[in-house]
Amino acid sequence: MRKIINSTYLSLDGDIEKLDQWSFDYWSDDLERYAHKLLFAADALLMGRETYVNFESAWSRRAGADAFSDRMNGIDKYVVSSTLTGGDWGATTVFPRDRAVEAVAGLKEQPGGDILMYGFGPVAKSLLAHGLLDEIHFWLHPVIAGGGSLAADGFQDRLKHVRTEVLDTGVVVLVYTPADAKGAAAPE
Repeated sequence: MRKIINSTYLSLDGDIEKLDQWSFDYWSDDLERYAHKLLFAADALLMGRETYVNFESAWSRRAGADAFSDRMNGIDKYVVSSTLTGGDWGATTVFPRDRAVEAVAGLKEQPGGDILMYGFGPVAKSLLAHGLLDEIHFWLHPVIAGGGSLAADGFQDRLKHVRTEVLDTGVVVLVYTPADAKGAAAPE
């Protein structure tokens, strides 16, 4: 069974939306290696509509710039949306929001590599609630961005810490797995 791995940048105060205002200050060769490892272990990207639209705009302009950009542009994409019916960014499949959980569960059953998901929005929260996320990589950046949004809607779930990686610029990647409904760690 394939794994769905979520990769989310966040500030110390929980901002996950204004990345362009703070995350680039912490980019380094070490971060690039880690991001490269995640992307190249995956053979599919999974995202919500908003992430898809933003990524399509940003990454399609970088076509041919480097191997990472080419991988982002060439990898299969799966989008959960109630408004999109198709996409123009390479091989894109749209899952209707009302059937997303069963569609993603089916995608996990197909042969292949990891499925990488960027950002922790409504789609990630729904997948976690339905036991479909296998790992969450929080890239904690040592900055207070002043607009935390990770739990603004009151979302809560218990996670089990698996490992921590401290990168050379002070970014800490916290890796978690879902915990069971009673709050105990899920069996490994």
